Amino acid sequence: MNSFVPQPASGAPAKAPVPRRRRKDARPSELTAAALALFVDKGFAATRLDDVAARAGVSKGTLYLYFSSKEALFKAVIEDGMVAALAAAEERLAGFHGSAAELLHELLLGWWRQIGRTAMAGVTKLIISESRNFPEVAQYYHERVITRGRALLRHALERGIGSGEFRPLNVEAAIDVIIAPLLMLAISRFSLRLCGPQVAPETYLETHFELLLQGLRGADPIDDRQSTATTACS
Repeated sequence: MNSFVPQPASGAPAKAPVPRRRRKDARPSELTAAALALFVDKGFAATRLDDVAARAGVSKGTLYLYFSSKEALFKAVIEDGMVAALAAAEERLAGFHGSAAELLHELLLGWWRQIGRTAMAGVTKLIISESRNFPEVAQYYHERVITRGRALLRHALERGIGSGEFRPLNVEAAIDVIIAPLLMLAISRFSLRLCGPQVAPETYLETHFELLLQGLRGADPIDDRQSTATTACS
């Protein structure tokens, strides 16, 4: 029977193949991807580092080589996902030469492409539901994500007001109004379905933008007077 087993020419026993090692620099991204999936699925409190390590296919000791705690891992998830997307948006904004309306449209649709349609949108629901129990995590999210996101919208609105494209308004209140439907869309992906069954997210966002733009531009006083006169004569 052994005559049918190939042997090395030297007669030495064949060496077992050396297992392929994953690139060391790929490990952090694998860990944050596993953590994001578990944070969204289980929540921050219920996610254990053991579970993250198992999902990523590494030991818990390997996880601790990169992240000292669950809070540190969560911060890395935010940095790799939302902060990276915001940085890209800031870069686009710096070189944007279109109108304020076009810039605002790019910001809203860019949010959907980079965050809203991805698993990262589930972090929004996580923060809302667990911020009271983990204020440090919520504060980090506010400083790194919310503050920078609001700054992008503030820039677009102030640009439009300054050029006369948008009417004067309370910019901070307008930012709240712009963000609220985005939060609802993100939350609806991971809990209640708030959009109608026939409304695609892209249609939802375009409708939000159209209504928003009408409010930002305001009504033309001449058109209002003409409309009143027409009604009175009919």
